[in-house]
Amino acid sequence: MRADAQRNYARLLSAAATVFAERGADDASLEEIARRAGVGIGTLYRHFPTRQALLEAVYRDQVEALRLRADELLESDSPGDALAAWLRAMVAFSSTKHTLTSALLETLGKESDLLSSCSKVIRDSADALVAHAQEAGVVREDVDANDVMRLVHGIVIASQRAPSDPEQTDRLLGLVLDGLRPQPAGSA
Repeated sequence: MRADAQRNYARLLSAAATVFAERGADDASLEEIARRAGVGIGTLYRHFPTRQALLEAVYRDQVEALRLRADELLESDSPGDALAAWLRAMVAFSSTKHTLTSALLETLGKESDLLSSCSKVIRDSADALVAHAQEAGVVREDVDANDVMRLVHGIVIASQRAPSDPEQTDRLLGLVLDGLRPQPAGSA
């Protein structure tokens, strides 16, 4: 892809992610996405011939950003802080991808290659960060990444059901992070 085409592609993905988060994937106007990206609708259709192609590209891009963030955080000197930072990114991703995932499930199904491969990327990132934190002794040995991901999912659902409490998400994530820490010897 030429440099200008790459820039347009990236701007379209960014604008689409923003509009999907604001309006929902089903209600987002492709014309608005193109306008926010600063390109014409023809440019959008050249990159994404269908709404479905755009939905899939945005989802794949967001999952790839989570993977890159995990890779970056694995280099951190503080594995516990790295896990916490990635879980915060996961909560933000999960909160904004809700309608996107619903739209993809309707058309692709739960067992689609896209959703399966993206789920594996997220699981692998979580596994690596949890294992890294366990090796450093800052996360309990009896915890596995699936448990942590289910807890994050629960936080997202709880936060969606109580939108009037904007601090609830951080509070709940703090409780989860506290629960992941090893208990001092002799405490119950």
